[in-house]
Amino acid sequence: MGALPAWQTEYSIESDAAPEEIWALFRDVSGWTRWNAGIETIVLEGPFAQGTTFVMKPPGEAAFRSTLIEVHENECFVDETSIGDLVVTVAHRIKRLSSMRTRITYAVVARGDGAAEIGPMISADFPDVLAALAHLAEGRRGDVV
Repeated sequence: MGALPAWQTEYSIESDAAPEEIWALFRDVSGWTRWNAGIETIVLEGPFAQGTTFVMKPPGEAAFRSTLIEVHENECFVDETSIGDLVVTVAHRIKRLSSMRTRITYAVVARGDGAAEIGPMISADFPDVLAALAHLAEGRRGDVV
């Protein structure tokens, strides 16, 4: 049995927001719509922790359920979505570069039938999403919850 077709990419941006400021926005799942135009609605079905699921609906598309498969405070979270034999994993990483700089990275891996078509569709807005996230995090300075 051969390996499933795979597609992957990643995008990064640097910000002068602290990892804690970015993390506060990540864990406020219902607030993702403030910085991610690709989300019409989103509902977290439990705590922001490994094993918790969320239901997200992109504008004009059907809702889908994803699972948080890794959560490491102020460092990263990874979610996974399965639709048939297609599995899409997105890692959201935060790395402190210095006392004044942080790198935010989104990395996506799609495996299964249609991966080469779905992957680019999912990641097309990552540069805009990262820019909006960084902008909002930079405006939160001193407002970490």
